[in-house]
Amino acid sequence: MTCYRNEPKILETKMVDVSQYVLPTETKVAFLDCETAFKGLTDKEKLYAHYISQASWYGGLICLFQTSPESPGTYLLFHKLFGSQSVEELQSAAEAQGVTKDEFHAFLIYAAGILSNSGNYKSFGDSKIIPNLPKEKFEKILMSSKAAKEIQGVWQEISERVYSLVDRQRELGLGKKGTTTYYSSNCDLVDAKVAQEFMSAKDISPYNTRLFKTQENGKVVYEVRLASSSSADGDLPGVGAVLGSHDFTPKETGTPCVFKVTRGDYSDLMALVVENLTKAEKYAVNEMEKKMLSEYAKSFTTGSIPQHKEGSRYWIKNKGPIVETYIGFIESYRDPFGLRGEFEGFVAVVNKEMSAKFAELVNQAEHLLPLLPWPAAFEKDKFLRPDFTSLDVLTFAGSGIPAGINIPNYDDIRQDEGFKNVSLGNVLTAGYKEDKVSFLDPKDAELFIKLKIQSFEVQVGLHELLGHGSGKLFIKNADGSYNFDQESVVNPETKEKITDCYNENETWDSKFSVISSSYEECRAECVGIYLCLSTDALRIFGYTDDSADDIIYVNWLSMARSGLLALEFYSPETGAWRQAHMQARFCILRVMLEAGQGLVTITKTTGDDGKEDILLKLDRSKIIGVGKPAIGNFLRKLQVYKSLGDVDSGKKMYDYYSDVHDREEPHFLSLRSTVLDRKQPRRMFAQHNTVLEGDKVGLKNYEATASGLIQSWMERFPAGADLDQKLTNLWQKEKPFFTD
Repeated sequence: MTCYRNEPKILETKMVDVSQYVLPTETKVAFLDCETAFKGLTDKEKLYAHYISQASWYGGLICLFQTSPESPGTYLLFHKLFGSQSVEELQSAAEAQGVTKDEFHAFLIYAAGILSNSGNYKSFGDSKIIPNLPKEKFEKILMSSKAAKEIQGVWQEISERVYSLVDRQRELGLGKKGTTTYYSSNCDLVDAKVAQEFMSAKDISPYNTRLFKTQENGKVVYEVRLASSSSADGDLPGVGAVLGSHDFTPKETGTPCVFKVTRGDYSDLMALVVENLTKAEKYAVNEMEKKMLSEYAKSFTTGSIPQHKEGSRYWIKNKGPIVETYIGFIESYRDPFGLRGEFEGFVAVVNKEMSAKFAELVNQAEHLLPLLPWPAAFEKDKFLRPDFTSLDVLTFAGSGIPAGINIPNYDDIRQDEGFKNVSLGNVLTAGYKEDKVSFLDPKDAELFIKLKIQSFEVQVGLHELLGHGSGKLFIKNADGSYNFDQESVVNPETKEKITDCYNENETWDSKFSVISSSYEECRAECVGIYLCLSTDALRIFGYTDDSADDIIYVNWLSMARSGLLALEFYSPETGAWRQAHMQARFCILRVMLEAGQGLVTITKTTGDDGKEDILLKLDRSKIIGVGKPAIGNFLRKLQVYKSLGDVDSGKKMYDYYSDVHDREEPHFLSLRSTVLDRKQPRRMFAQHNTVLEGDKVGLKNYEATASGLIQSWMERFPAGADLDQKLTNLWQKEKPFFTD
């Protein structure tokens, strides 16, 4: 355990294992290569891709303001620093001041980490990232640069928080549990619940909002701030007269308060998004794409989620585009309350060979869905055949890059109109390689390395299409009717008729809030490992006979091992999980262990290095007979509780399987230290830049190094006062709301 003893903020608390908050110097960078696919585009398609990429990158800067109070300043620091001179020039200057090569490399890894995570908290894990070198050496590097005078003021403002590991700043969270900028620092869980009660009553979606709490004349005032380029008053398209001041007495507290609904959050950045989407519209290949971009631009101008939903409807109908894209406030993983969306935008090019397999999976979906372990009444009335394509990412702006996506996240559209699935092929191949595999015996490790990516492609396909794309929500409509037969449909867990379900203005996220993201990922992951047992499903991906058995085995083994690795993302101090997918995989491991009969065993061992180690074994002969019924029973309950909106039963079960303790074998809480000791750093991604060359678009490549990643960001946003000033203005404007 180490601690930087020259950092007073760290020493305010008990000794902290700083190694858990730094990016190791051996952290690797992967380059997302899309050059071959990009060259296959027409000039018009390249221009379309370029302008949506620009919109995505400008919008992606919003993530800095959705992460922590110091993230915008940290970005500005590095943008000014590396915009003033090359990495090589800076290194020479720093070494002349006594900075070692290792210390400078640690500095570069930290800078690359800030850029690739869009802030100083990990996009996968939500824990803080601090520099892996002493503060005085960090400052020497800054002050040896050509930008020293320009960045000195910014550094003075952020330096304390950059290195701080006081309790509340170690991870993202709400209230005293962590840091967030989705809410002002004086908000807690009660405030989040009160705000959601108000927003549900006014039919305001939280996806593009933040919440700021103040007091006026002794009364609590909440500002619900909508993201938009416009700050003007007036009716909100699709919602009506919700802008302005509203007196409100919430059931949650019974105390009268005032809500002010405003717009114009991130206005300068939203204006740049709108500007580039409007330019992209000229190069759309059909009317569907033009209407889609037009609605997105309207949404980002006005702050109207209904307009974004309208754009998403056109997006769903735009089948089989060569250039695929989506943009907006999408995933709610990093909102501690689980409702507000992080900005995200991507542009990708279709991989035709792999897409053919996914298209066949869609063709077979209606045959595979009945294999799922819930009654037919709990499945959608009609399977809405989606696009499912494999894409090579050209641009992905946001805090992190997933391997697959099922969107849009609007429940009403997904249930009644449809959705799309995408698998990000070059992310899978570049980012999911493992050079060293922990916690498996040599034979399993060899097979795991050989088949991990292939098995993961199967899992992603089943997870996205038949996991997120399956299941029905039971809804009571405003007119008192139901979207299911009350007389014939019964709860399979109680065998009783259904009396409670969703009201029309309730959504999955609003009902299950804090656990919704992880619970849904758990359901989709279970669907993946359950349906991969189907010979028909595996045949679609080209696996038969012994190769199919090996894919099944590695997929289940990977899931069990991920459940063990998930302990890295659990915080014993707060009892909180910091990553939705990893919490889900831990729950699945618990279910596998609970099944017994030797399906999965976890044993403490000693490694070749003499340190404590762990051996996880999966008995492949028991996957069908023991594993399948255990996962099936768990999956059925997950779906039933979701369908009914039964928060109490769902949360009780999910909290039970999420519990990390030492009350029984294998003593997960104790195993956590071994998992932390042997963890491997996640790869960071460097991406292309598209550049205008007259009336054509060129593509720039970068080295798969920290320096290459930094260079890509500097060329993405060339040094200039205008953008930096816009970011600075927004950062300064909201500082008063983040004082702790």
